[in-house]
Amino acid sequence: MRYFIVDDDEAIRGMLSEIIEDEDLGEIVGESADGSCINTDLLERKKVDILLIDLLMPVRDGIETIRAFDPNFHVKVIMISQVEAKELIGKAYSLGIEYYITKPINRLEVLSVLQKVTERVRLEKSIYDFQKSLNILNNPKKHKNPYKDHSISNSGKSLLSELGIIGESGSKDLLEMLEYLYQYEKKTESEDTFPPLKRIFENIIKRRLGPRAKTEDIHREIKASEQRVRRAIHQALVHIASLGVSDYLNPTFEHYASKFFDFVQVQKKMMDLQDDREASTSPIRIHTKKFIQMLYWEAKQSIEKN
Repeated sequence: MRYFIVDDDEAIRGMLSEIIEDEDLGEIVGESADGSCINTDLLERKKVDILLIDLLMPVRDGIETIRAFDPNFHVKVIMISQVEAKELIGKAYSLGIEYYITKPINRLEVLSVLQKVTERVRLEKSIYDFQKSLNILNNPKKHKNPYKDHSISNSGKSLLSELGIIGESGSKDLLEMLEYLYQYEKKTESEDTFPPLKRIFENIIKRRLGPRAKTEDIHREIKASEQRVRRAIHQALVHIASLGVSDYLNPTFEHYASKFFDFVQVQKKMMDLQDDREASTSPIRIHTKKFIQMLYWEAKQSIEKN
């Protein structure tokens, strides 16, 4: 089983992880301190079977988080909270959660609930696999491996979600860049050549505006695109730094902080957030090309793994 834990209390996350690992119930594939840090794309990418989520969290609570999930996405949800209000518990169950566990956490209760949910997941998977096998036998030509349709754009969306910028206006520009780079690499048949940043912006804007676009319109939109991308990258820096401030061992922070940014810049932003400062005394440099290179590399790696 693959578990993801969302709770603003680091001690609770640690206790749940310990129970899962000690009892050999499965693998912890991710943790988060708030519901605003997760979404359907992230959980699908990590192939989560069971989500343990706190009801009350500072930015987005458990109920709001579940409501925001794609209606076609199915994951077993276990809600955890010290609140015992019947109305809130009723709302949670109406959204399809499997169980509601009250704090303080009781090890035996948690173990019992996890074992029941695990058995249910395994049973449903067995039924699904059996039905899929029948469908393949009856319609072999119609059967498709879902991972074969995994595109660079979908991989990019998952990464932008993890970086906290999928809703930023610059995210569209970044996804178009991934598509361009993917096609560019196929044409050059080389992984070692990375086009100049100027050419990347120019090509995605020309493709977007069409062959009849005026030169001045292209230049104006390139400049606007550059600004959107820089703002999105800066927001990603803020998001990653905030994860580090909340939990220095956060898996997303550990994985992406030094890959996408100069770690010195991440530390500066973390200090700003801790001191509630608007900006550092020295400006934080945004390395656009490094960010785009790493975004493309990570998106491509995700496709190859699948």
